[in-house]
Parts: sequence; structure tokens; C-alpha cells
Amino acid sequence: MFENLKPQPADKILALMQMYRDDPRDQKVDLGVGVYKNAEGVTPVMRAVKAAEQRIIDEQATKAYTGLAGDPAYADAMIGLILDTAVERSKIAAVATPGGTGAVRQAFELIKMANPNARVFVSDPTWPNHVSILKYVGIETVVYRYFDAETRAVNFDGMIEDLKGAKEGDVVLLHGCCHNPTGANLNLTQWKDVVELLNARGLIPMIDIAYQGFGDGLEEDAAGVRLVAASVPECLIAASCSKNFGIYRERTGLLMAISQQGDAEGLNQKTLAYLNRQNYSFPPDHGARVVTTILNDPELRADWQKELEETRLGMLALRQQLADELQRLTGSDRFGFIAEHRGMFSLLGTTPELVEKMRVDAGIYMVGDSRLNIAGLNAQTVPILAKAIVDAGV
Repeated sequence: MFENLKPQPADKILALMQMYRDDPRDQKVDLGVGVYKNAEGVTPVMRAVKAAEQRIIDEQATKAYTGLAGDPAYADAMIGLILDTAVERSKIAAVATPGGTGAVRQAFELIKMANPNARVFVSDPTWPNHVSILKYVGIETVVYRYFDAETRAVNFDGMIEDLKGAKEGDVVLLHGCCHNPTGANLNLTQWKDVVELLNARGLIPMIDIAYQGFGDGLEEDAAGVRLVAASVPECLIAASCSKNFGIYRERTGLLMAISQQGDAEGLNQKTLAYLNRQNYSFPPDHGARVVTTILNDPELRADWQKELEETRLGMLALRQQLADELQRLTGSDRFGFIAEHRGMFSLLGTTPELVEKMRVDAGIYMVGDSRLNIAGLNAQTVPILAKAIVDAGV
């Protein structure tokens, strides 16, 4: 049997990580992997997470299964964080998942079950795993224009024009905030225009929100998601706690299915639980319990928000420092988009050849599409990157 297996394409980011580790140079900068790192190059455990974990250790009396959908208290806490009061709780079905990727996968499984003919429209570019999973599940994928390579901003006219080609029942995959890999995001006026198009053409939005709190703030980053969820008949939301709680290895995610039809929530909830059963039965609980403990405790929540805000502001400061240094070196403001982007990533919009030149000449490691992880920088490495960008002729 196994002799019939074929080699699968290597994950480019994981391959880049290995190349970085194998590079013997003392001066090298890792801007590839999508993980937050502080100025010391460490992905820290947040203070509130440590406190919540200690409380769980002291108080938890069992390790028995929770339920196919996970702990309902976790779903309630996350729905409150993401949607606040935008949608009545009775209209929301939700299940815990192994990370945001698990939520994305289960959402695609639900789409295929509910409408086998549905196509999923994805931004160009998008997180590569979106496309990979869609292909594996067997759902037709259509790209829509999103990133303007000249301005490094959203090509909104192109986006709307391409989405007008979607048919009733098709799904539009949107990034809730901090677009990965570009860092270019819709403003609230554009979100309203997207909602109008979705309703006019009978399209189903699916929102992937993995970086709430990393862009303009917890509330601001959720504004587009809340608008969509409150304004359309149906939508899906896949959420991750990896970044804003810093619990990457705990694999903590949530999938929501929202329907404005009064009797749909029960069927949706049972279907989501069924899909969990077919895939992994019971979702992980430790990370979910940590998140629930933090969000339901005023002191822990306040400390978490304080540390998250420090993280957000630190990334914005690095963006501004890099944009300023590039302006100083070039005498031009053409890299000002870096300060305008939000989240961990920015897409430089250059060629794979120049990305490789920066790696060879200066030890700068970024993904071939020129996505750079702002959180991989610190005040000392920003000038190194800026010089490499200019020397490479970007």
C-alpha cells in the first residue's frame, strides 16, 4: 500500500525555517514564520495565561471529556469577544476546534456538506493553507483581486468587480483583520460595500479572524466581522486564539455558524458536533479553558488586554521605524505603506529573485512572495533589513 504514496510538496515556510537554522552566519534575521516574537526573539507566555494555567492546575478536578462541541463556556466567551452583541446568541452555533486551522477545515467540510456545488472565492493572495485545504477537500476555488502591487494597498475596485462574478450560494472567504500575507485591510466603508454585494448576489461570507487585537485594537479589529455577521442571512466565522493569547501549541480555535433563521441554530449545532465527531471527536480543552478563565475574570482580562496592547503598539513602532529608515536611505516615501499596514505581516511586493538576493547577501529570511513578519524584527535589526532592501534594489 505505502509504495503507492507520492511525495507531497514541501511547506515553503517550514523549509525556510530549516534553512535559517542551518545558516552559520551570526547576523541573520528570521522574518518568515508566522509567530509573534518579542525583542529578544522569544514567543513569551503571557502573564494572564500563566496565572490562568496555575488556577486551572489548582482547581481542576477531572480530565474527562467536555463534549463534542467543547466547553459551552468557551464558546460563549469567544463569541462575546468577537461579536459582542452584534448577533443574538440564539442564532449562533459554535464548536471548539484544534486551532484556527481546525476551524477553517471544519468550515470547508460544512460548506461541502451543505452545498457540494458551492465555490469558494479567496483573495489573491491569501494564507496558502486556505487554498491547500480547499484543494484537499475538493472544493472549487476562485481567486479575486485584492492586493495592488503598485500601491501595496487593497485593490478594492478589482475585488468588487471579481466578486460580481460569484453565483448565488458561492462562499466568499474574507480576512477579519490583519490580512495574511499582505497586511492591507478593508476600511469600514469598504466592509459596508462588501456586505451590500454579498446580500445583492446571495453570497455566503466566511471570515477567518486570527489576529484580533494585533491591528488597531480588540474592538476596532472586530468591527468588520460584527458588521457582516449582523447584516447577512448566514455566515461562517473561523477564529484562532494562537496569536492574541500566545497559545500557539495549545491549538485553540472556534468555528461559528450564524443563521438569522430562528430554527436553524439547533440543526447547525448538531451538524458542527457531527463534523467534530468524524474528524477528531472531542476538541482540545486546555487552551480553551485558559481563554475562558481569562475572559471571565475581570483582573486577568484587564492584564491580558494590557499585555496585548503593548504587543500591538510594539509592532506599530517597528513598522514606523522601518518606514522611516527606508525613507532616510532612499529619500522617498514609497515604503510608507509598511507603516499603514496592520498585523504581523507586510507584503513588500517584490520578486522571489530579490527575496533570494536578500537571503544570500544579507541573511534576511522571508517567504518568497516577499511577506515579512514585522514581529521578527527589533530596534537593532530594522536598520539591517532596511539596508538589505535598498541594496537588493527592491
